[in-house]
Amino acid sequence: MYESPQTRRLRNDLIAMQRLADESSIFSFRSSGTPTTRYLIEFHGRSLARVRNKIEYLDRHEVEIKLGTAYPRTMPELKWLTPIYHPNISEIGLVCLGGYGTHWVPSLHLDDLCAMLWDMARFHNYDIRSPYNREAALWAANQVTFPFPTDMRPLRDKRLADLRGETVVHPAGEVVIADEQAAVPVPSRRAAGPIADPAEDVVFLE
Repeated sequence: MYESPQTRRLRNDLIAMQRLADESSIFSFRSSGTPTTRYLIEFHGRSLARVRNKIEYLDRHEVEIKLGTAYPRTMPELKWLTPIYHPNISEIGLVCLGGYGTHWVPSLHLDDLCAMLWDMARFHNYDIRSPYNREAALWAANQVTFPFPTDMRPLRDKRLADLRGETVVHPAGEVVIADEQAAVPVPSRRAAGPIADPAEDVVFLE
C-alpha cells in the first residue's frame, strides 16, 4: 500500500515521540489525528512563571504542537499553554526558536524539537538579544535569585541514568545527573545554540 512521504514522516515522528516518553521522567504527551497532526506535550520539571507579579518556580508545563499540511517543509505551530516567564516565549504563548523560526530545517524531528523546548523551559538556552518578552529578557539578564538552568536534568534523563546505573530524582533532591550533554541529541544542541558553561548565567540561542 502506497504511503506518502508526509505520512511516513508523521508515523516516524509518532514513534520517536513514544520512544522519548519511554526515555524521560520529564516528558509525556497526548496525540490526535490519523495520521497524528496534533500533540499536547507536558514537561514535569522546574521552570519559572510570574504569579501576581512575583517570579516563582512552576513544575508542570503544557505545549501544543500542530503539524500543518505543509509539514515537514514548514515549521510546526507551537503554543505554550501554561504560564511561563521566559525571554523567548510571549505572554500569549508564542515560541521563538531563533534562526529556526525563519530557516526551518525539515530534518529536525519532533523529539529533537521537544528537547529544544525543554532546554528553553529550564533556562539552559535562551536569548536576550531578540526577545518575545522584553521584560523577561531584562529580568533574566540581571537577576541573581534563581540559578540557571532551573532544572539540571536533560530530557532523556532515564536513558542517561540507565547507562550510568543512576537513580533519576527531582532537581530539588540531593542527587542529580550532572553531565547532561551525553543525553542531548546533536540536532537539538545545534538548534538550541551553544551549550551553557556552568559558570555563566546567560546563554544565547542562535
